Amino acid sequence: MPEAGETVTPINKARSKLSEAVRDVKNALADRDDVVVDLREAHRMRLELLASELSPVFADVPSDVDFFDFALSSGLQPRLWIDAVSHIAMGRDRRTYRFVKDTRLGRVVLAESQDMKVVGDQVTRYVAERLVERQRLMEGGIELMEQPKPEASPETEAKPQTVQTRGRTILGWFGLVLIGVLAGLAVSAALFWDRLLPLIENLRP
Repeated sequence: MPEAGETVTPINKARSKLSEAVRDVKNALADRDDVVVDLREAHRMRLELLASELSPVFADVPSDVDFFDFALSSGLQPRLWIDAVSHIAMGRDRRTYRFVKDTRLGRVVLAESQDMKVVGDQVTRYVAERLVERQRLMEGGIELMEQPKPEASPETEAKPQTVQTRGRTILGWFGLVLIGVLAGLAVSAALFWDRLLPLIENLRP
């Protein structure tokens, strides 16, 4: 039983307040989702305009070059991909274009401006640099394959002669030692011949 002076809220009225709160939360979420959708659509629209501005550049890329993407991705933050490591996205103000590249040391901002032309020019230069880099690598590989063998210089020719000279010197010293040994044996045999002769005769059958 409620005490004297205590206010009691009817159950039906409490439920009505809860339902109103649920309805308010749903409306707030719907409004927030609308804002997110609007932001995403606004970002995508601006990136589509930039992609249209860069379409002549994309069309000039040779057909055998396959490391560019040139694709507009969806999601919470749409991105205009240039290749696997670089893309363009919109800033928080929904007006600034940010051209970034992922590297081993982190993300690098290549261009950031509200002017579409400034970012478009930087993207064009980036594509040109990638094409020139690819061309130089290909030409370097062909040059390496066709590069003739270097002619022998006087220094390289002198090395085999030096080895041969050392070999002859070693053989000369070995010959001198061998001659000395043989001469020593001959002298020893002559000196001790009188002692060796009886031994030799005893060994005969």
